Amino acid sequence: MATGRALGLLAGIAADGLFGDPRRGHPVAGFGTLATGLERVIYRDGKARGAAHLAILGGATVAAGVVVERLGRRSPVTQFLSTAVATWAVLGGASLAEQGTLIGRELDSGDIGAARDRLPSLCGRDPALLDQAGLSRAAVESVAENTSDAVVAPLLWGAAFGVPGLLGYRAVNTLDAMIGYRSAKYARFGWASARLDDVLNLVPSRVTAVLTGLCAPVVGGSSGGAFRVWRRDARAHPSPNAGQAEAAFAGALEIRLGGRTRYRHGVEDRPVLGDGRTPDAGHVTRAVELSRLVGGVAGVVAVLFAALAGRRRR
Repeated sequence: MATGRALGLLAGIAADGLFGDPRRGHPVAGFGTLATGLERVIYRDGKARGAAHLAILGGATVAAGVVVERLGRRSPVTQFLSTAVATWAVLGGASLAEQGTLIGRELDSGDIGAARDRLPSLCGRDPALLDQAGLSRAAVESVAENTSDAVVAPLLWGAAFGVPGLLGYRAVNTLDAMIGYRSAKYARFGWASARLDDVLNLVPSRVTAVLTGLCAPVVGGSSGGAFRVWRRDARAHPSPNAGQAEAAFAGALEIRLGGRTRYRHGVEDRPVLGDGRTPDAGHVTRAVELSRLVGGVAGVVAVLFAALAGRRRR
């Protein structure tokens, strides 16, 4: 019989697919508000203050998850419900697919203004500086990276550690998104959050790359290309994790990603990933399809792992 954790993961995945993110009162948004408030109090330009910021917020989140998890051990129903709610709260697969699909449609119809307005929902680049090709590349890269960060990683951490894994991972990943930039303000203050996020995503990002290669043929992509470009180009990316998914997606879709990337905090010249054509609106749509498939397979893997682990604990 499957454990409450496995069933809770399954229910949370289904809730994300059916309902997406809540329009108001999203727990992750609430966490972000708390993080911003603490930052106003604690901020100094240094690694120690940033580490304290991470320890307070991350530690409190994990502690809350541990309390909930222990309560769940006394009642399978409590474990099921708490895991389901936590999974729904931290997963971002439905929103990622929705925003990626809409950007693909807007680019396909030539509505560059609408695509520029929507891009910040996926990434932190400055859309005003991007043309249609640049918007397409940014969208594909963001879909690839967020498939790992917002779908595969939380599922794997949830399968392994339950509610503390789900909440703790999302807390660190959110802090990395908020302060993990190499800007003048956050280069040192956000260092601890960025490095811990790197550690937490080492395995999930590589699992994402493998699943991308396995799933590529289903969306008309190249499995061999995904594995070839992943092995060849991923390590050249400045991030130890983002390059894994981006390189695999580039190879799977037979496109070229990377190059000069403009963020609000500055410009980064990144290595080219892949050797195909420049991505267009159609590749954005196919990237979303591939992301959905990879997320679905990751969900099956996570649920099965949690069920098997639960049987072994008995």
